[in-house]
Amino acid sequence: MNKFDFETLFSSFNKIKVGVIGDLMLDTYWWGKVDRISPEAPVPVVTVTKKEYRIGGAGNVAINLSSLDAIVHTLSVTGKDDDADCLLSLMNEKNVDTSYVIKSNERITTNKTRIISKNQQMMRLDAEMTSSISKNNEELLIEAVKKYIKTESPHIVILEDYNKGVLTEYVIDQIISICKINQILIAVDPKRKNFFNYKQVDIFKPNFSEAKEALNIIADEVSPELLNEIHQELYNKLNHEISFITLSEKGVFFHSKNAQRLIPTHIRTINDVSGAGDTVIAVASLVYAATKNTELMAEMANIAGGLVCEEVGTAAINKERFLKECQDLLNYH
Repeated sequence: MNKFDFETLFSSFNKIKVGVIGDLMLDTYWWGKVDRISPEAPVPVVTVTKKEYRIGGAGNVAINLSSLDAIVHTLSVTGKDDDADCLLSLMNEKNVDTSYVIKSNERITTNKTRIISKNQQMMRLDAEMTSSISKNNEELLIEAVKKYIKTESPHIVILEDYNKGVLTEYVIDQIISICKINQILIAVDPKRKNFFNYKQVDIFKPNFSEAKEALNIIADEVSPELLNEIHQELYNKLNHEISFITLSEKGVFFHSKNAQRLIPTHIRTINDVSGAGDTVIAVASLVYAATKNTELMAEMANIAGGLVCEEVGTAAINKERFLKECQDLLNYH
């Protein structure tokens, strides 16, 4: 029997159009050395030797998709500031279209600055607004979504929620309605605040802790029975198509109308888990849009999440390495 043709699948990604809607963030890294304590206060003095800017939040989902050659647009509300200019420029360099992003005088762009010495994070400074965007900005964003869908006809839209105020209850409801009318798939990476507002979506991807907290479940031990219970409770509230639950070092679990399975992780050297969830939702959404195969979606997203955990800091998936891992680890016939 012939093995699954992953090369053909990966080649098809450049025809898949994906919209990523949610909270964009700039990740700033200040690297330096410490050789003295400040005379002004008992704190170390960091002599900064390098600054680095990276794409975070929903932007990290977008660049993971772009690294797999998907056609990607991102839609959001940022500040009208230098951080927004820097962030959008970085995204454009990664072939992510930002033309539907709204810059607002009412907001500041989220910027998380990490101060690092000898590979040790010493402090993090967060410049952000977490209040909901204004009614005016809600309407501007919804109009941008309508224009994007009419112009681009995407295959799937990802709602990437970091609780920073872009995805309000009203925005979520309107986007889901627009996508349903236009028969566009919807994937969601939720956070607690709007957890139960994502009704009738196609892929709902919380992590295990988020799902337990939202459903007020106490149990800690991962088991198929508990995961099936979580799915059923989620389905009762959301009436969605697929539960896709990430389980950290235990792997992933999916439950659809036709299948369910707990998929364990592959053994890896874990250096940094930051951004892994972004990679997982990006890969799951792209594979599902291309194939409608839920099990393949979950298997490939599980591999992708593990791969980026081998990198330090948020990092987009490497397409060639990811293809080889899928060929080596997934014995589809």
